[in-house]
Amino acid sequence: MILIYPAVFEPCQEGGYLVTVPDLPGCVTEGDTLAEAILMGQDAASGWVLGELEGGKSAPAATPIGQIQPAEGSFVSLLTLDMDAYAEKYGAKAVRKNVTVPAWLNTFGENRQVNFSQMLTDALFQLYQQTNG
Repeated sequence: MILIYPAVFEPCQEGGYLVTVPDLPGCVTEGDTLAEAILMGQDAASGWVLGELEGGKSAPAATPIGQIQPAEGSFVSLLTLDMDAYAEKYGAKAVRKNVTVPAWLNTFGENRQVNFSQMLTDALFQLYQQTNG
C-alpha cells in the first residue's frame, strides 16, 4: 500500500528542517539537510501509520496539498510512504509460519506444554542479537 501525505518543512535557524505531517497528530521530525528531512519525514510518518494499522485502525485520509497553508518561509511537499516495505522491515505484527519437527520432539514439547511459536521466536531473536550486536 502506497500512501501520500503532505508535510510542512520549516527551515530551522541553526540549519536543517523541522518536518510536520498535519494529518498525523504529533508526527514531527527533523533533518540536517532537505534530503535527510524528507527521509526522516517518511520514516516518522510510516511509523505513525504502521502503529495505527497494527492497532486495527485505518490510515487517516490525506488533506489535499492545496489546503495546507504553511507559515511564511516554510513550504509543503508530499511524502510517499511504502507501507508494505516499511511493515516488512519494522512491523511487530506476527506472521504465521508452518514448521516441521521430528515426532518425538513434538511429543516431548507437548508433554512439557512448550509454546512452539514462542520458542522459535526467542531462538530467532537470540540469533538476531548475536549477528547484529
